Amino acid sequence: MYYEKTKKQKLFEIASLQQGYFTAKQAITAGFSYRMHYHYRQTGEWLEIDRGIFRLAQFPNSPDEDYVRWSLWSRDRKGQPQAVISHESALSIHELSDIMPSKIYFTVPPGFRKKAPKNCVIHRGKISNDEKEQREGFFVTDPLRTIIDSADSNFSIDYLKQAVQEACNKGMIQIIDIVSAEMSEKAKEKIMAVLKIIKKENCKNSVK
Repeated sequence: MYYEKTKKQKLFEIASLQQGYFTAKQAITAGFSYRMHYHYRQTGEWLEIDRGIFRLAQFPNSPDEDYVRWSLWSRDRKGQPQAVISHESALSIHELSDIMPSKIYFTVPPGFRKKAPKNCVIHRGKISNDEKEQREGFFVTDPLRTIIDSADSNFSIDYLKQAVQEACNKGMIQIIDIVSAEMSEKAKEKIMAVLKIIKKENCKNSVK
């Protein structure tokens, strides 16, 4: 017997891949007309998070859900998210260094026009598919790109050193990956300074 999914089931499947979030366009795709949106907001089943962005009220909360929200916020006219979580936020996601960013950091294409919300920091740049990872409802820069971006920003040498060491210890990257990667002169100078410190520390430890 053929089983047809209900509108709510279709919407739940969409939202479950985005930590409970969904857009007005996605709701319409699931079968909910614009008129129905008002009804579900009024009943409290849908929480209106931002313009055209909702969240299922009963969906469990997650530490990463804000990344999904801003990913959906960055969507273009076709509904495709443009933001890739990066820099300090990406370091936190990958658990590289002890940094605890108070804002959400992400990178968008150069032509992105929306202004950064108060609790977000927007960087503009191109990120290839090989430089990002898919998470539940959002993309994040991979460990190597994250470290390079951090070196290219006003990130302290101490935190950068910790991030490089953590990434290497966890097997996420190798020193050769960093040395051979393309980066700005500013980033290269900081990376080389960090590698020099790490090498010096390793030599001291080996002597002990």
